[in-house]
Amino acid sequence: MPSDRRVFLGAGLGVTAALASRASGLTTSAQAVSPESPSLPGNVSLDPDVRAATAHDFGRLIHRQPRGVLRPASGADIASLMRWAKVQGVKVAARGQGHSIYGRAQVSDGIVVDMSAMNLIRDIKQDRVVVDAGAKWWDLLNATLALALTPPVLTNYLGLSVGGTIAVGGIGAALSRHGMQTDNVIALDVVTGEGNEVSCSAAENPDLFDAVRAGLGQCGIITRATLRLVRAPERIRRFQLFYRDLPSLTADQRRVLSEGRFDQLQGAVLPDGSGGWRYQLDGAVYHANGSAPDDKAVLSGLSDERGAAVIADLTYHEDALAFGKFESLLRSKGQWFNPQPWLLTFLRGSNAERVAGDILSGLTGDAVGPFGRITLYPLLTKAFHTPLVRLPDEDIAFVFNLIRIPASNDAAAAERMVAENRTLYDRIREAGGVQYPVGAFAMSPGDWEVHFGSGLPQLREAKRRYDYGRLLAPGYNLFSRAGEL
Repeated sequence: MPSDRRVFLGAGLGVTAALASRASGLTTSAQAVSPESPSLPGNVSLDPDVRAATAHDFGRLIHRQPRGVLRPASGADIASLMRWAKVQGVKVAARGQGHSIYGRAQVSDGIVVDMSAMNLIRDIKQDRVVVDAGAKWWDLLNATLALALTPPVLTNYLGLSVGGTIAVGGIGAALSRHGMQTDNVIALDVVTGEGNEVSCSAAENPDLFDAVRAGLGQCGIITRATLRLVRAPERIRRFQLFYRDLPSLTADQRRVLSEGRFDQLQGAVLPDGSGGWRYQLDGAVYHANGSAPDDKAVLSGLSDERGAAVIADLTYHEDALAFGKFESLLRSKGQWFNPQPWLLTFLRGSNAERVAGDILSGLTGDAVGPFGRITLYPLLTKAFHTPLVRLPDEDIAFVFNLIRIPASNDAAAAERMVAENRTLYDRIREAGGVQYPVGAFAMSPGDWEVHFGSGLPQLREAKRRYDYGRLLAPGYNLFSRAGEL
């Protein structure tokens, strides 16, 4: 098997976003900036290069020029900025590692709060860790693994910020056992849109706690998080299994999910290089050194093409960093910097095969690019408890993501993919599915009302209390209608 193909197949399947480092964009908003009108706080940078670096994101689809950039050293710096912004009516967007896909961490003629300097890992105990919101997950994992501990849920790509993933949910391969990353948050420190520094948890200011976790940055900027830790496994036995068709894949996925065979379960539909698809189940079993599971027992009764199976045994740390090799491959081919018009959704378990099959029948491998993929795997919804995380109201849901990695920097093709994302989202929503709210297509306030459903009154009330001026996270276009609050 060619080395590029091995890296592609070995990459984490559930990646939701990635770090960006170069500007370009299809939709632009680059207003001229007057530093004097209105005056800016002295610690806000007006440097053109600093502003340009925050005017784009990983998606390379939206380009919005901020008026200035704050790189805070503390929550107090952010609180001071928010009090100024409240008086001036200036919009503010928090930015972690720039992993947004569709401009959600950008702001036209407002202030970007670059959280990357607030990255300390402050205190590690046997059951929890206190960490600044701008820290990357791989730095946090390195620190906790030194004590044989780990966060229960890791994103497949660890170059994301702690605060950034908590603001949207945070998905990873261990969802069915531990829920999202938001389900493993013990407490948060937040700066509200009113300019107040507030601590919150299930017991202290619980309305803010529930509005900030997966609240899309609407009510506050997370500055520090206390997260749950568990004992880290020593090793992972990873099984990549291949199938002739979609029904065979999902039948085995449902079986191993119900039987709890794997500690991690994912899957994908991959372009086969000839315009068709290849179907993959990816499962992992945790084990200690010297006690690897019996492969025959793990795979007993499954209908995969056994001769194509790839079985690997890695340390927990090696496995967690596997996506880094895929990143290096994409960078080497120049594809890391192309537009990334991704679509991320959850399907109802009761119709997932039909909906996914209907969509796949209208797509070819070109729809995601030679190194793209469609992630597809089931999860148990009972593990999810964050109020603002939206999932189909069934015992089982399927992750269904179009991870589009175009082969070229073709703006017109990317725009077509964004338009197709909207069409597919409408089909999925009509079939009872929901989006994981980071995808590349525009959402109106009415769309968000449907998305949040019964959770919207809670979020609206928190917005009214903690960001009445609607200053925070304008890129989501969530509360933009007159009289919304």
